[in-house]
Formats: sequence, structure tokens, C-alpha cells
Amino acid sequence: MIPRNWLEESAIRIAPYIQKTPITYDVAHNLYFKWENHQVTGSFKARGALNKVLSLQKWELDRGLVTASAGNHGQGVALAANIVGAKVVIFASEHAVPSKIMAMRSQGADIHLVPGGYGEAEQAGLGFATKNGAVWISPYNDGQVIAGQGTLALEILKEYPILSQSTWVVPAGGGGLISGIGVALKGESKASRSEIQPQLMAVQSETSAFLFTIFHKGSQSGVTELPSLADGLAGPVEDNAITIPLVKHYVDDFLLVTEEEIIYSIIYAWQCYHERIEGSAAVALAAILTGKVNLRPAVVIISGGNIQPDVHQQLINNSITDQNSQITAH
Repeated sequence: MIPRNWLEESAIRIAPYIQKTPITYDVAHNLYFKWENHQVTGSFKARGALNKVLSLQKWELDRGLVTASAGNHGQGVALAANIVGAKVVIFASEHAVPSKIMAMRSQGADIHLVPGGYGEAEQAGLGFATKNGAVWISPYNDGQVIAGQGTLALEILKEYPILSQSTWVVPAGGGGLISGIGVALKGESKASRSEIQPQLMAVQSETSAFLFTIFHKGSQSGVTELPSLADGLAGPVEDNAITIPLVKHYVDDFLLVTEEEIIYSIIYAWQCYHERIEGSAAVALAAILTGKVNLRPAVVIISGGNIQPDVHQQLINNSITDQNSQITAH
């Protein structure tokens, strides 16, 4: 298990480079939102990437950094590489969101596009790192990355200590974020815990239910992957990833949402909260809006906002068109 003090050390290490993102309260629905779409690079992923890279020794940095990413983690690693003066190579699917690819390139990263999905990009990146003796920066399968992601929860608990006894709804792909949050919420000894325990709920799209299937069945064998707006949560989990036992230990339940529910939640966030969120973040809100999570108060982690701008605009326009059609029909 990962010690909680790793999170506290991470918070100090990355503090000069990240934003303390907003927390808002929806009184009508008794919901607290953590808006990591306001984070540097537009995603929580910067936390873990920065913590990992800043913890490396110079001789490790001199070997160069390699990672695989759907876009958000890669932006975080590229940002961190710029800070420490290291070179970084990022492997991504040829189907990755174009704006995310552009953002990684703008940070100076060397991008290698790979046929297939995230799983193929990860395998190509791992092979490249091994062949070239470079340092592999996993998006999730790394203790320092997980600790960095968990700093998000420390921020919430510092501002609202009472939420240590609430329900937390968290997007999950490789499991790094929810593992870090699990350490923050449940990492103390039983003797120091309050009687009322927090409920930690993981959410993933049904189109790429790899970690969900591992949680419920112990294996991701036979999972079929389909295209998803929640691209940051897509792809298989690395064999024997440290997040697997962490998720099984800390997570109380793991839920799936549909692509239609994700779309609705993206639109809802824009129309009701005036926030632009990506599909990977929208899964947590979708679990709330569909009633799959109805315990209150609840903390909803909005993990990022890096949705392709024209895709977001099209979703909003289609929603307005549908609303106008309904009005006309009546």
C-alpha cells in the first residue's frame, strides 16, 4: 500500500507548479464539485506527472522520459519535462483527440502515433523505453504518480474536513486517481478512522470497461473496446498494475455509464454550471444524474476539460436544436 505521507510530500513538491482548483457546492442537490478542468494542462493528470518527474534523480532525467497517453497525462509529463529540462517521447493512439496531440506537441514533446487504441500505444511506449533505456512514466502504474493524483483529495479535505465521511464519485481508467483518493480517505489505521466511513465509487464508460471487469470479475479478459468520448479512461490495464489491488482495497463499488449518459452530462455541466468538461470527467456526473449514485452529500470529481472544442460545440448545438424542436412540436 502507499503511505499517506507520500501524498503530503507530493503536495509540497508540486505546489509551485499547479493550481488549487475550485470546489463548489450545489445546495439544491447536496453535491460538492472539484473542478480539475481548471488545472494547469486542463486535467488532474498534471499532479501525478509532475510529482513523478520532480522526484527523479538527474541521472534518470538524462536518460529521457517515455510515456503513453490519450493526451492529458502526456501534457502533464511534457510540462514536467520542460521544468526539469528533460526530453520526452509520448506514444499515443492515431485516434487520439487532435487538440490533445497539439497541446502535447506545443510543450515540445516528441509524439509517436500508433495504430489502434491506448493499449497499443502503451505497449509501444513500454517497448521503446526498454530498448532505449529511458525512464517510463506510467499514467497509473506508479506509486509517485498515484501519490500526486491523491493531492487532489487532500485539497478537498483541507477545505471541507466533513467530506471525509461522504460519498466520493470518481472517474476510473487505469485507477491512478481513485487509488490516490483512496489513500487520502482510507489510508489511516482503523483506530484513527471515524465511525462513519466514506463511500468511494468508481465510474467508467461501458464502452471500455476494463478496470470495471477486473474489479468485479478479477480479469479483463474478453472485454471489447468501442469508441468513447471518455477517451482518457479507455484501454486495458497493464498486467499486475499496482492500482489493481489498491482499487480492490479502497473502492466500495464500481459503476458503468453509457455514452448517451456521458453526452447528457457534458451538456448539463455546460448549461447548469457553465463548465466545459470532457467525456472522461462526465462519467462521474453521469453516475449522479442517472441516480446510479444517490447517497448524499456526494463529492463529484470533474477530472478534466480537454474536450475537442468543435465536438463540444456540436453537442451543445444539437442539444439546443433538440430543445427547439420539442418546443415547436408543442
